[in-house]
Amino acid sequence: TVNCLDQHVEKSPNRVALIWERDEPGTAVHVTYRELLDLTCRLANTLKKYGIEKGDRVAIYMSVSPLSVAAMLACARIGAVHTVVFAGFSAESLAGRIMDSGCKAVITYNQGVRGGRTTELKATVDEAVKNCPSVRHVFVAQRTDNKVQMGDHDIPLEEEMTKADSICIPESMDSEDVLFMLYTSGSTGKPKGIVHTQAGYLLYAALTHKYVFDYQQGDVFGCVADIGWITGHSYVVYGPLCNGATSVLFESTPVYPDPGRYWELVQRLKINQFYGAPTAIRLLLNYGEEWVKKYDRSSLKVLGSVGEPINKEAWQWFYQVVGEGRCALVDTWWQTETGGICIAPRPSEEKAEIIPAMAMRPFFGIVPVLMDENGEVIEGNDVSGALCIAQPWPGMARTIHGDHQRFIDAYFKAYPGYYFTGDGAYRSQKGYYQITGRMDDIINISGHRLGTAEIEDAMADHPDVPETAVVGYPHKIKGEGAFAFIVLKEQTPCVDHIKEELKTIVASKIAKYAVPDHILVVKRLPKTRSGKIMRRLLRKVVTEQSSNMGDVTTLDDPSVVKEIMDTYQKYKEKSSS
Repeated sequence: TVNCLDQHVEKSPNRVALIWERDEPGTAVHVTYRELLDLTCRLANTLKKYGIEKGDRVAIYMSVSPLSVAAMLACARIGAVHTVVFAGFSAESLAGRIMDSGCKAVITYNQGVRGGRTTELKATVDEAVKNCPSVRHVFVAQRTDNKVQMGDHDIPLEEEMTKADSICIPESMDSEDVLFMLYTSGSTGKPKGIVHTQAGYLLYAALTHKYVFDYQQGDVFGCVADIGWITGHSYVVYGPLCNGATSVLFESTPVYPDPGRYWELVQRLKINQFYGAPTAIRLLLNYGEEWVKKYDRSSLKVLGSVGEPINKEAWQWFYQVVGEGRCALVDTWWQTETGGICIAPRPSEEKAEIIPAMAMRPFFGIVPVLMDENGEVIEGNDVSGALCIAQPWPGMARTIHGDHQRFIDAYFKAYPGYYFTGDGAYRSQKGYYQITGRMDDIINISGHRLGTAEIEDAMADHPDVPETAVVGYPHKIKGEGAFAFIVLKEQTPCVDHIKEELKTIVASKIAKYAVPDHILVVKRLPKTRSGKIMRRLLRKVVTEQSSNMGDVTTLDDPSVVKEIMDTYQKYKEKSSS
C-alpha cells in the first residue's frame, strides 16, 4: 500500500485516484489519493481492532467501489491476505472459498446494485458462513439504505471506521510474503486458490500497465472489469495505483440503462485507455453503431481486450467504430496465474504493425515456446503447439493455497522445466503469437473461466441424473456456452422439469453464468474401456464436425456415437421448429 498510496499522497495528495462510476448513470464519485489513504487506514485499524493480523485471510464479497478497493489495500497494509470473491457467486461457491482459505473475516455490503437491480450480498454471506467455523466477524458496509439482519458476528463497517484512527503504520513485509489469493477454475472440480506475493506481483502489474497501455501521467485509465477477477486486481487496483494513475471503477453493465453506457462514460470522464472484454464488444456490436457514434470518443488513445481470444469481427468493430481507426488496439493474453499481461501487441517499436485478433509480442522477460506432443520444443515459424513459458517472471503465481503438489502437477509436470499455460498457440510466419484456445476441459463463458467438471459435479447432485458430461461450444455473444449431455435413471418422467431443476442447481452451486444453454438427454455417454468419458467426441457432435470423429477405437462401444448424433439432430430440429 505504501507504493500504491503513501508515495503519491506525499507528492500530490489531491490527485484523483479513483473515479467510481456507480450503477446509477451520471453519478460518478471522485476519490483523491489522500482520501483513499484515509479510508484504507481507518478500515485497516478496524480490522486490527477485531483481531485481524498479519497472515490472516480475509474474504471480500463486494461490488466494485472505493470501499472494496480500500478493503483490499487495508488487508495489504496490515499484512493480511485478501481473497476477493466475485459478488455474483452463489453462497455455496463463497463458502467453499472461505473454507479452503480459512478466512477469519468477511467484508461485504448489505446489498449490491448492478444494472438497475439490487442483489442480496449480506444474505448470501449469512448463508455461506453458517458452514464456516473459521469466520469470527462479518463487516457489513451500506451500499443502499435498506436495513439487513445483523447478528452477533456482524459489525457495521462505516460506523466503526468513523471511530477509527486515520493513521495506520504499514506492516513491514518480505518480498515473498503473500499479498492475495484468488480462486480460479481448474480442469478438476474444485477451484484452486492461486497465490500471489508482494514485490514481484506489484512490479509486474505496474510495468505492464505503464508499457502495454502507454499510460502517461494525467491519463484517465478505464478498465471496466470487476475486482472479483484478476483483471480487476492488476489493472483496476494495483497496477494503476502503483503508477499514481486515475483509475475508473465501473459498477454497472454495458447495456444499462442503454447500450451507449460505455461510450457515454468515455465522453463524460474523458477516458484515455479503455480495457474491456470481447464478450461485451460482441454484445454491443449487435445493437449497431449509432449507440457509439452518439458520444464523443476523441479522448481515447488505446483500446484493450482481455479475458478470452477476440474474434476478427469484434476486433474490427472495436477498432474502426469505437476507436475510429486511430487508437492502438491491444489484444492482451495472460492468466490469473501470470499476474499480469504476458503477450500483447504493445510495447513495440513506434507505429509497429498490429495484426487483428492477435496477441503478437511477448512482454519484457517473457520467453514463450511451443511444444509438440512428445514434449519437444517446436522451432521455426508458421507452427502450432502447446504454449509454454521458458523462464520465470516477477508476476507469476507462487503456489496453490494448501496444495503445492497440485500447483506442480497443473503447471510444471506436462513439460518439465517449462510453465505450461493450458493454451494452444500458433506462431506466425513473422514470429508473432496467436492464442488458439484451451487444450483441456476448461471453457470460457463471457470471459468467466470455468472447468466443465465443476458444472458436471453440480448436476451430479440431482438424484435422477447418474451421469453428465459438459462441453463448450461456440456462442455468438458469450464466446463459448456450456452444452450438457445427461443420462437419466430408468423410467424418469417429466424430463423438462428435471432440466429446469438442473439449471437451478448449477446457478445455486456455482453462479448464473455457469448454467448450460442446452441440456440433451442421451441413453449413454461415449466412454473408453477404462470408463473415461470422451468429451472430445461430444464436442465434435455439438460443433457439427461429426464427419471427422478421429480415432474411436478406444471406445467401449463405438455405436454410441451414431446414437448420440441422431439424438442431437432430433433435438436441433425440435429447437429450430
